[in-house]
Amino acid sequence: MQTVAIMKAAPVSDQKARLVADQVRGLPVGKALNLLAFSPKKSAVLIKKVLESAIANAEHNDGADIDELKVKSIYVDKAVVMRRFAARAKGRGARLLKQTCHIHVTVGN
Repeated sequence: MQTVAIMKAAPVSDQKARLVADQVRGLPVGKALNLLAFSPKKSAVLIKKVLESAIANAEHNDGADIDELKVKSIYVDKAVVMRRFAARAKGRGARLLKQTCHIHVTVGN
C-alpha cells in the first residue's frame, strides 16, 4: 500500500530541493519529520508540508498506521521558470529567472 502527495510549482529551485529530499529518502516518517523540522533550509519546510499531506492521505484514505509508514520514494522535478525583470543602470533591464519545482512524496509500509 502506497500513498502519494504532490506539490506543484513550489517556489524553490529543483537543485536546492533535491539536497533535502536525498536526506529523508527511505527514513521512517517520524524520523523524517524530525529531520525536516530542524533543517535550516527553505525547501525543508516545503517538503515537510508535502510529507505531512502524504501521511494524512495514507491515514484517511487507506487507514494506514502512521507508526509503520516509511518514505518509499521522494523526487523533485523541474517546473516552469518565471521570468522577471530588474532595473539596471542607464535605463536597462536585467532578466531574473525564478526557478520552481514539483515535489513528489510516496509513503508506504
